[in-house]
Order: sequence, then C-alpha cells, then structure tokens
Amino acid sequence: MAKSKLITPRAEDYPRWYTDVVTQARLADYSPVKGCMVIRPHGYTLWENMQRELDRMFKETGHRNAYFPLFIPKSFLAKEAEHVEGFAKECAIVTHSRLMTEIVDGKATLVPDPASKLEEELIVRPTSETIIYHMFAKWVKSYRDLPILINQWANVVRWEMRTRLFLRTTEFLWQEGHTAHATAGEAEEETRRMLDVYATFAEEFMAVPVLTGRKTDSEKFAGALHTYCIEALMQDNKALQAGTSHNLGQNFATVFDLKFQDEEGQWKHAYNTSWGVSTRLVGAVIMAHGDDNGLVLPPKIAPIQVVIVPIYRTGDDKEAILAKAAEIRTELTAAGLTVELDDRDKMNPGAKFNEWEMLGVPLRIELGPKDLEKGTVVCARRPDRAKSFEPMEGIADTVSRILGEIQARMLETARARRDAATFKIDDYDAFKAKLDDGGGFLLAHWCGSDACEAAVQAETKATIRCITFDGEDETGACMKCGEKSTRRVHFARAY
Repeated sequence: MAKSKLITPRAEDYPRWYTDVVTQARLADYSPVKGCMVIRPHGYTLWENMQRELDRMFKETGHRNAYFPLFIPKSFLAKEAEHVEGFAKECAIVTHSRLMTEIVDGKATLVPDPASKLEEELIVRPTSETIIYHMFAKWVKSYRDLPILINQWANVVRWEMRTRLFLRTTEFLWQEGHTAHATAGEAEEETRRMLDVYATFAEEFMAVPVLTGRKTDSEKFAGALHTYCIEALMQDNKALQAGTSHNLGQNFATVFDLKFQDEEGQWKHAYNTSWGVSTRLVGAVIMAHGDDNGLVLPPKIAPIQVVIVPIYRTGDDKEAILAKAAEIRTELTAAGLTVELDDRDKMNPGAKFNEWEMLGVPLRIELGPKDLEKGTVVCARRPDRAKSFEPMEGIADTVSRILGEIQARMLETARARRDAATFKIDDYDAFKAKLDDGGGFLLAHWCGSDACEAAVQAETKATIRCITFDGEDETGACMKCGEKSTRRVHFARAY
C-alpha cells in the first residue's frame, strides 16, 4: 500500500511526522491558548483506556482516589526550598478574582479590578505535594492513621516555552499518587512498588519496553531523596521518560508538620512518596509504534480494536453482507471487544482502509461476496499488514487470538529495536560521534560526579537517563574524566 500523503515520512522529518500523526489521526489539535492542546475523542478514549487499567492497578495495590484543589497558596510552595526552586519558573499565578471594564483609547477593555486583588496569590497546580501534605498533617495523629495511600486524576499547569502535543504542553492530564508512611523502609518499598506498576503497564498494555532505575541527583524531582523512573526509547533513538516515582523522605513532612505518635508515644515525622504518569504516555505509544501510514495501536488500549469493512457492488450483495457483518459485530462485542462496523456508502473500501490504518485500529475484517460464499473473512493486521483468511465460525475466539498475537509481537518488535540501538561506549569522542550518527541508549562509564554529568550534557545534549537496577558491576574509567567508575549508566538524548 502506498504511503499516506497526509503524513511526512519518518525518515524525512521525524518531528513533523509525529505532529502529522497526532493531527491526522484525530488524537489532538492545537488550542487557541498557546502551549495547550485540545484532546479529541479518539485521543481521549485512548487516554481513558490507559487510565482505566492504571486505576485498576492502583486500587489493587491498596490506593484510593481523592481530589485536591487546583489552586495552591503561594506560601505553601515556598516552604520546601528545593521544591520552590524546581518549579518557580513554571508557575502560573492568580493575583485577582475579577475583571472590570476600562476605556483605553476610546475602546472598552477588560482589566483586573484592583479591589479584587487577593490577599495571598495562588499558584495554579504544577504538582500537589504541598497542599496534599498540608491536609495529611490534619488527618494524621497516630501510627494507626498510617499508611495513607491516595491517588488523584487531575490536570496540572507548567508554563512551558517550547511545547509539543502530548509530550510537553502547558496544561496536561495526569495522575499523581501521594502516600504517607511510618518508616523509611515502608516509603522506599512503596516507591519501588509503584515504579513496578508503571513498568508492568508500559510493557503489558502499551507494548513499550522500558528500563527501570534511579535518576541521578541532578535529575531527581525537586525535594525528593531519590527519584526512580521508567525510560523508553523511541523510533528516532531518543529517550522518553515515561513515568517517575519519588521517595520524598521526611522533607515535606517536616515543613508541613506531618507528624504521628508511634506505639511508644513518641512524636515522629512521617515519610512520603509521590509518583505519576501523564498524557505523555500517548506520545510514547505514537513514537514507539507508529509508521508512515499513521498510528499503530496495541490492542489492549486501542479505542477501537476491530473494524469490519463490508465490500459489495450490488444491492443484493449489500443486504446479505451487511447482515452478516452486523452478526459478526454482535458476536465480537459480546466477547468484550470494541468493534466498529463501517457501513458508509459514500466511501470506497480503499479509502476506508486508509482511514482505519491512519487511526491505528489493530485488526480490520474485510467481508465481501466471495467471503460470504466460503464462510470466511479476511483479517488484516495493522502492524505488518499481513492478511489471512479465517472461518466465520468461532470468529470471536479467532479474533481474540489474533489480537493477543499482535499485542505480543508489538512488544517484541519494540524491544528488538531498542536492543539494536543500545551500545557500549568507552571513548568520549566515539560517544559524541555515535550520538550524531543515530544515537540510542549509550552505555558508558561515569565516575559519579555532578561536574562530569553536567559537562557531558552541555557539550552533547545527552543526559544520564537512569542508573538501572539490573546493571552489572564493572570496573572501568569515566569516559569524560578518566576517573574510576564501578558501572555503566544509560546516556541518551531525550524528549
């Protein structure tokens, strides 16, 4: 099949390809508010499917959903020094509560009413640690009140200068988990548990293989003791941080006086964690699997898993084929699959095929007169466009099997692509050359110093993506300064 004329080829201009896929596949569009996006139904259903599975996984680990205010008193943000420094340049601030009309050069214009100036300015939520731990401090008095395991689904605002749909926008959707514990060990266990949830979700549902590990101190969340992450590699060999889990220690508990009385009657500060993923995951799915014809979606999260395209020429054919197509749709829907029957008359089958490919539907069922005679259908798989003839009898079991095969193969393909783009590098000149010649995950020795890390980033725009949990101890020399190193870390240029 010819490449789509609506999409710039990946090899020609990858950033343009990405934007074309997002807009042409009707996932999102640009908002009149600079830096923000409108998520269209196809994109929002994809996010809802992700949200539903993650929400189930959170609840299975004992967490409950709650909701906290969009507005945060500015004084709250200022209480934790690292936190305010990390977010100060990204904050949107509310200063007044109403507008008034003012005549300027003979024209009416709206301006803030001076009489409505707020006593304390409000920050539009960039993240919720401060206000949540303020509330936790009200609710916790005894060790019996712990742990608190809470998640919220919300929107946040971080004032970005350079934006890209789903990957980095001024406003985006996410979930943020926040917990309080009696001991440091419990907090660390929680932090790692939720990172494992993210990794499982990424691989089993998004079909995106990820590295799991710890961020360096310079890359950790503002106010955290440790930040752990899942890192994926996109088709252009740039890394994408797909989720983070933070052990906050007692930093926020101390400044918000989040204390509890232990079993011996001693007052102690609680230990906190926070963890989150966002609509950036949609961008990860696009870039991990998409091709020059549009989206390629894993069946487990696809808004539409199967589309049935009836093919007919005469009125007699049409009636019989549409009846059988409707029967197949009913059978598939009863099996728990999301199915679309495309019975539009004013579009030929080829155009329909192109549209459903653009939207990333994992499986297309074609049903024509000869198929009806033989009692078979054509099953066309989206990722590799392979086709097979399948019997109508037992079609629900057949389709479920094929979707399972597609899901598994997508993960295998993405993992093979990532592994083929992972290289061991020992020489700094070779490191720089490889970044400019394809990039990927570059495993190199690092001495552990902030200075070397910063120098590499300044000179190459590559960062240490994570220090993986499964990395092997290996004595070597830091590729930058030559000092002793005990293991390799993953460097990459990233989104």
